[in-house]
Amino acid sequence: MPPPPHRPGVLAWQVFRGSDAIRQGLVTEHQLRSSAWLRLRHDVYADARLDRDHALACRAAALRLPPEAVVAGPSAAYLHGVEHAASFADDVHVLVPRTMRLGPQRGLRVHSTGPATPPSCASARSRGAGDGSGVPGRPPTDRRHIAARAPSEGPSTAPRPPAERRNVAARPPGEDPSTAARPAAERRNVAARPPAGGRSTAARPSATGRTGAILPPPGGLLVADLRTAGVPARTDPTSAAWETAVWLEPLRAVGIVDSLLREGLTSREALVAVADRNAERPGGRRARWVFELADPGARSPVESELRVRLVLAGLPRPAARHPVRVVSGLVLHADLAWPAYRVAVAQDGRHAEAGNGHLDRIAGLVGAGWLVLPVTGRRLRQDFPGVLREVRAALGARGWRQ
Repeated sequence: MPPPPHRPGVLAWQVFRGSDAIRQGLVTEHQLRSSAWLRLRHDVYADARLDRDHALACRAAALRLPPEAVVAGPSAAYLHGVEHAASFADDVHVLVPRTMRLGPQRGLRVHSTGPATPPSCASARSRGAGDGSGVPGRPPTDRRHIAARAPSEGPSTAPRPPAERRNVAARPPGEDPSTAARPAAERRNVAARPPAGGRSTAARPSATGRTGAILPPPGGLLVADLRTAGVPARTDPTSAAWETAVWLEPLRAVGIVDSLLREGLTSREALVAVADRNAERPGGRRARWVFELADPGARSPVESELRVRLVLAGLPRPAARHPVRVVSGLVLHADLAWPAYRVAVAQDGRHAEAGNGHLDRIAGLVGAGWLVLPVTGRRLRQDFPGVLREVRAALGARGWRQ
């Protein structure tokens, strides 16, 4: 049996810069190529046991970004809990000030146009929490922290025993030498801002129950210059909805906004407010249009896509999750319904009831006098013209005139 891979406790469940770990003697370059680690980007590695999801991609990207950059758009929506907003293989969307220029990085999409900060954040902006570009900045005390010498020490570092000397962090250019050292668990984590237009960094649980927060170094091991990434700073859910509406194609954007509304992460009032504030900005009209198409009743991205495609094809807008009282007295919900014509579409997807529940629901609606058309996700993607013809014919048979 081969020996277990070398995995220092301080690097367990972490995302880190390989050069930092090698410099501190935690691993060798050869050991980084073992099965214990997953290479995510140039000089960025992760514990191979971590879930390979978009949160991991965001953590990796954060290690090579300046402090002013924040995760935004669909990437921020994923970190807020919208699982279908992005996958491990998707690019990470980040928002930076207009004056900043980032070199190209694989798997990274850089934007400089975000929603305007609402007036309620003006006081925070004057204290350095924003720069007017739609990218809230980090306070000086919140940038990457390193071990600093005490004020009494001169320009040269005081003598230390050899065992301690390798754990002294090299200060990046421009770093404030008086900045107090923080544990690895605190670095790159910024305080959460209110939903008015700031950033949030609360740890998001993974599918296995683990959070993205950094674990403290075991045994008091000093790792001041080992840059590990926790859950990166991200725009709030309402800003993420606006960014998603502007940056993504409409079918995908509406599905993400639907989920943000359904989960209570934002509201129609908040979306109207952010659309009004940004009406004259690039993408403002597009965002308002996407928000008007959104519906919190949708239970899946496929259902959102079907609804939007039917509307864009010229059909009247259906109601999502319309309640129908059937003969037995039960209240059933039609996925998409046109109550005036008693026509419904039953989207057969992962959210459908277990067993025969989906068929029983269709039977109940038919028994109540409804004309029900079942549609699968596969047929939506492979034969949408056929689906459209059937729905249009059903509405026409019930009295709708185009």
